Amino acid sequence: CGSNEKIHNVAGVRLSAVSAGIRYQDKLDLVLIELSEQTTVVGAFTQNAFCAAPVVIAKSHLSSHDPRVFVINTGNANAGTGDIGQKHALESCQIVAKHAGVAIQQVLPFSTGVIGEELPIDKLIAGVPKALLCLDEGAWEDAAIGILTTDTRPKLVSKQIELAGSLLTITGMAKGSGMIRPNMATMLSYVFTDALVEKELLDEIIVQLLDKSFNRITVDGDTSTNDAAMLVATGKSGVSISELDNAKRKEFIIALESVFQQLAIELVKDAEGATKFITVNVSGGKEEDECLKVAYCVSESLLVK
Repeated sequence: CGSNEKIHNVAGVRLSAVSAGIRYQDKLDLVLIELSEQTTVVGAFTQNAFCAAPVVIAKSHLSSHDPRVFVINTGNANAGTGDIGQKHALESCQIVAKHAGVAIQQVLPFSTGVIGEELPIDKLIAGVPKALLCLDEGAWEDAAIGILTTDTRPKLVSKQIELAGSLLTITGMAKGSGMIRPNMATMLSYVFTDALVEKELLDEIIVQLLDKSFNRITVDGDTSTNDAAMLVATGKSGVSISELDNAKRKEFIIALESVFQQLAIELVKDAEGATKFITVNVSGGKEEDECLKVAYCVSESLLVK
């Protein structure tokens, strides 16, 4: 267990990271994130036709229930594992739900790591009780380390802004260094705020944020089976974004956007084999899609690389 006081805590969020030995011994590889009641959660997932088992289960649970716990394992992606993979993803939700006292559908599973191998579910199950005991509102750095695979460093971004006489907090983490290409990639991203945001508005906001961050980066031109980007609003600050005037609401969205963009930039900077970070700006196109095609043509050219 551990805490990090350098990052702003988000009221209504507790985290933990423990070593379950899923692939390596003595490596933080099992992360739990507990959300308070009345928290709003939206997310975006890989558009790969061959979704990993946890993506299938997470999307299903998110569509029908308000999530209370994220369970994340590294070392094994539980992808390309067929029916047994879905069984294991559900079992991970089951054990967390049992010990946390929530419904199975209120648990969202996420996995990242080696593809095509069965998830060692017994190790994950054994690690859950310890992870629940370690839950701490300040364990951001442990959690950010616990979601890494081939990354060389954790990616954590945190900021606060004053709106409506209150201080709002936004803190996020991400992982990913290979198979990075829109839409999203082998990446997991979790951004949290204590603002009060209705689900419909949060759904609109995350689309805008992804289009200007994770959906605008590329490393190797490959997509993935496991990527997910989650946006969480606990509402604990009491500041309702929908009740703000347009200028203040835009200020909040810009603050969120800066966190998403910084996390996306950190992914590229820590990409496998990367020595350069390049931004491609295209202007003069008839429409945005035309400019994007030109940008990707340049950025994914082997000659340019």
